[in-house]
Amino acid sequence: MINHGILNPQILSLLARVRHTNALVISDRGFPFWPMIETVDISLVDDVPSVLQVLAAVRANGSYNQAYMAEEFKKNNSAATRAAFEKGFGNIPVKFEPHVEFKKRVPSAIGLIRTGDTVQYANLILISG
Repeated sequence: MINHGILNPQILSLLARVRHTNALVISDRGFPFWPMIETVDISLVDDVPSVLQVLAAVRANGSYNQAYMAEEFKKNNSAATRAAFEKGFGNIPVKFEPHVEFKKRVPSAIGLIRTGDTVQYANLILISG
């Protein structure tokens, strides 16, 4: 029985299939459904869990060397929120691009983890190292 780290069997299965250069999406609660990729919806209530909580758990279980977020994230969130995300990424470089371009990357991802996050444009794509 697993008693530490990620406990959700669907997320563990998804992470086990992420290989070198594969993409994994972590989204907020309002992100659209993408029928072509596996989605694990773990949203419970507003902000539970948050994108940053899921990011921390995923980072502890894998190696990621690039991330993408929507440019609109920077324009629609406070300095404190932007700083929290910067800290959450640690040493993973983040490229910002228009939300329309960001969404074009989603269909090629291995999967998507949907959270209950209410932060605007809190969606991110991690690229495995």
